[in-house]
Amino acid sequence: MTVLSDYINQDLKPLEIQETVANAQDFFLDVPFSHFPVIEEGVFVGNISAEDIDSFDFDKKLIDYKYTFEGFFTRKNSVLLDVLDDFAKNETNVIPVLDELNNYIGYYELEDLIKVFNETPFLKELGGIIIVEKPINGYSFSQISQIVEGNNAKILGAYISSSDAEKVQITLKIAEGSLNEIIQTFRRYEYEIISEHQEDDYLKTLKERSDYLDKYLNI
Repeated sequence: MTVLSDYINQDLKPLEIQETVANAQDFFLDVPFSHFPVIEEGVFVGNISAEDIDSFDFDKKLIDYKYTFEGFFTRKNSVLLDVLDDFAKNETNVIPVLDELNNYIGYYELEDLIKVFNETPFLKELGGIIIVEKPINGYSFSQISQIVEGNNAKILGAYISSSDAEKVQITLKIAEGSLNEIIQTFRRYEYEIISEHQEDDYLKTLKERSDYLDKYLNI
């Protein structure tokens, strides 16, 4: 089983707050990072941006620009989806990892965590994708699970892929079971099926009726 903390990287040392801007600028010339952590006596003080540092005076120190540091980080016990969310919210490809006392441990690289995510059963295992939609006050994950499992199938993963003030869309990856039976059960519970499926007998019937009407009208 994959342990996320196994991917904490310590290949490159964090920047020291007393480091010169010139040294930090040289550092960013050699790495593809959008940010990198800065520490003071082993304690995390913030992230310096590769974009920002280009505009700093090279003969000053990082501490002179402490007000520009960005404070995002994660903990060693954080879960994968939380860390991926941190990457997205902060538009970064590096996130520092801290202990409970904010001591710096290392950093995660986005590329590594994408590889971890790609190895999850949600992406790696074979299965069918169904996207369902319902009014935001009318859906329930427990009901969704009952519908899937009641048709002798298993949910490999599920997430809310779209929502607004009125409706919510849930994307499901399903292993085993008949997708057609699951789809029809969702419809009986007043879920709209957003995704298209070859196995969908309901859509097949509609198409056959449409083809019949077209043929009839063209006689």
